[in-house]
Amino acid sequence: MAELATIARPYAEALLKAAGAGSSGLTAQMGSLAQLASSPELRQFADNPKTTGVQVFDLVAGVAHSQGLSLNPMIGNLLKTVIDNGRLAALPEIASQFQLLVNAGSGVSDATVQSAFAIDAEQLAEVVLALEKRFGRKLNAHVEVVPELIGGIRAIVGDEVLDTSVRARLEQMKVALTA
Repeated sequence: MAELATIARPYAEALLKAAGAGSSGLTAQMGSLAQLASSPELRQFADNPKTTGVQVFDLVAGVAHSQGLSLNPMIGNLLKTVIDNGRLAALPEIASQFQLLVNAGSGVSDATVQSAFAIDAEQLAEVVLALEKRFGRKLNAHVEVVPELIGGIRAIVGDEVLDTSVRARLEQMKVALTA
């Protein structure tokens, strides 16, 4: 979906520029709005030609408010602009691009740690410390349980993957034995 990324980038950059130093505080709100915009029911409502942009904005703002989310004025303006330009479908990608821009500005990267078993907070802290040394930057890690790994972990940081899982080692052995 390169086209969606191309559409989303200017919106994300504009929000980053408008927010300035306070941009990191807006990532959670953008994530929540992206989740709302991913709803097929909302998209169907927004795509209806009889629905106005004001109605769509009011609905999104109302749902966000009912979930305890008070929209920052900058995010409200972005949402109005996105809706007025018919780009509600791009909102999840805008949030993703915004998160990447904020991370790049602060020197932090998002990391996905996949494990065959649940990892408690103490173990995760040790893993993150080792991964930060390995990748040479601060990491914002979240854990996914993937039983197919059998054991060990797989760390995904941007486009880099560090796979120390049992499954990966078995695959390496299989390739070595069949070569």
